Amino acid sequence: MYALRRIALFVPVWVGVAVLTFAMMRLIGGDPAQALYGGSALSVAVLREVHHRLGLDRPVLTQLAGFLVDAVRGNLGESWQSGTPVAAILAQRFPYTIELALAGLGLGTLLGLGLGVIAATRQGSSLDRALLVGSLVFLSVPGFWLGILLIYLFSVDLGWLPVAGAAGWQSLVMPAAVLAATGAPVVARVARAGMLEVLRTEYVRTARAKGLGERIVLLRHALRNALNPIMTIVGLLFGNLLGGALIVEQVFSRPGIGTLAVQAIFARDYPMIQGIVLYTSTVFLILNLLVDLAYSLVDPRIRFG
Repeated sequence: MYALRRIALFVPVWVGVAVLTFAMMRLIGGDPAQALYGGSALSVAVLREVHHRLGLDRPVLTQLAGFLVDAVRGNLGESWQSGTPVAAILAQRFPYTIELALAGLGLGTLLGLGLGVIAATRQGSSLDRALLVGSLVFLSVPGFWLGILLIYLFSVDLGWLPVAGAAGWQSLVMPAAVLAATGAPVVARVARAGMLEVLRTEYVRTARAKGLGERIVLLRHALRNALNPIMTIVGLLFGNLLGGALIVEQVFSRPGIGTLAVQAIFARDYPMIQGIVLYTSTVFLILNLLVDLAYSLVDPRIRFG
């Protein structure tokens, strides 16, 4: 029942995201026809013809209904700039963005989880305080500034890694490290808080009293029962890293959808912007659905809640 409820909730949330995406495009102002075809120099007759060709002269509700129906079918329209189907362009560009976001999420989760567990087992020590201060520092550092610093150090100065592009795993190291630096502190703080709460419970004290090794107590008894809040923050963090990947792609010139999004925004390319937002939102919603379903595997009590 829990899984069915979560899956059923996915549909209205997705429709709500699609409607908000459509609405935001109409609220940002500006005339797409003027942005695409020469600004205010266009005559009224030409503007009217362009509006008709782009479908902008139809009632807003009619445009919205058409957008929703086409989106359900997987048709995101054609880019007003290039005339190419949006879905085809995103299919080429989006894998680079997903690759970067997942690499940053995986690295940040592993690093943050390890640091959080270490900090919890050494509560109040100098190491614990250093980890807390370090997490605040990395949360405050802008991603683009850290990216430029890494480029100067590892590409310009040491020559170990390529400056830009997406050829091979070497080009993924620095962008993923930038995203991980913003995600790891969040995971570390949540993991530390969850572990501290679990380590005070009776069953952990009982496991230690039975003579179980500290590693078994931490991994099998404590960490497993502290995973729910960690999984929640990891699911939410993916959305932040997916958005952050668009900026990091600009710094490292990766062929993802970051540059594509900037160009589409300046050109008022509604189909492209709507496609990018809806595409990324759908991936984010699917991942969060999988995280919700994974709760029942980690904590069977949720299945019967």
